Amino acid sequence: MKFLVTGGAGFIGSAVIRFLIDETDHQVLNVDKLTYAGHLESLEPIADSDRYQFVQGDICDADLMQQVVDEFKPDRIMHLAAESHVDRSVDAPGEFIETNIIGTFNLLNAARKYREESGIEDFLFHHISTDEVFGSLGDDGFFTEDTRYDPRSPYSASKASSDHLVRAWGETYGLPIVVTNCSNNYGHYQFPEKLIPLMIMNTYNQKPLPVYGDGSNVRDWLHVDDHARALYLVVTEGKAGETYNIGGKNEKTNLEVVQTICDLMASFNPPTGDFNYRDLITHVTDRPGHDFRYAIDTTKIERELGWQPLETFESGIEKTVEWYLGNQAWCEAVSEAYSQERLGLKNAK
Repeated sequence: MKFLVTGGAGFIGSAVIRFLIDETDHQVLNVDKLTYAGHLESLEPIADSDRYQFVQGDICDADLMQQVVDEFKPDRIMHLAAESHVDRSVDAPGEFIETNIIGTFNLLNAARKYREESGIEDFLFHHISTDEVFGSLGDDGFFTEDTRYDPRSPYSASKASSDHLVRAWGETYGLPIVVTNCSNNYGHYQFPEKLIPLMIMNTYNQKPLPVYGDGSNVRDWLHVDDHARALYLVVTEGKAGETYNIGGKNEKTNLEVVQTICDLMASFNPPTGDFNYRDLITHVTDRPGHDFRYAIDTTKIERELGWQPLETFESGIEKTVEWYLGNQAWCEAVSEAYSQERLGLKNAK
């Protein structure tokens, strides 16, 4: 089949494309704007494949999206292009509204027109979203596919809006769609504004490790390769009109994550003298509206599609730390224009 992947130069998108090229015989067209978080270096392992193509483009350009869809004639659209960093959404929500809502609207229109005019029957629009649309959990319970939406940040509100648009195009226009909502991803090739790669790089450089609040906020961690496998199962075997939640079943507090990274760094890169990597941990002002806990019930995707995560947090985080230590050139290249300045506070009350 022919797969059109938006945001394929990003963290999760590049993992999906590497999977498609390495593990299947499908053709792939990657459409990416190449913002600060999109890097073709993440696709170098498969860039020479004759089944891979790249188009630099903005999903907010409706005419270009229609042209790309009409010319490539995809069987599957996997929509991953999005602004995704919560802190950035606090400072600059407009970019999130444009990309995550208007961009999704443009793609849906392009897909609908293409399907109606081409008469293609075996077609699916797969929208990849986040568990943050569900809001915040207390100490107990899990997000399911039926959990009420309760977004708390500009980022999660924009993703919730795009989820609703996708389902509306399915109901109103009969566009075959499927939606997935995932927990926090981690792994290789993740831009270092996110918690885990930032902590790894700061630990390596013996810089402060900023932890929001008391570090008790809980996330369910999903290795990006496990996520890529799940997404492929959904887009090839999932049922149109359905939603599937994808999680790693690895709940950890933010402080536990950072402490684990410190301990792994001590193993991989032993410090000298009395220095202890954990001494770099610095508690800073919490993020405005910081959701307390996310956790996903993966029963549906396990039962219906037979998916299970292969990585535990312990195995996945060890591989991730080792990868970043062995790929400092990639880290430095993608971080050239990234000052690591704290975001998400200047416009908060």
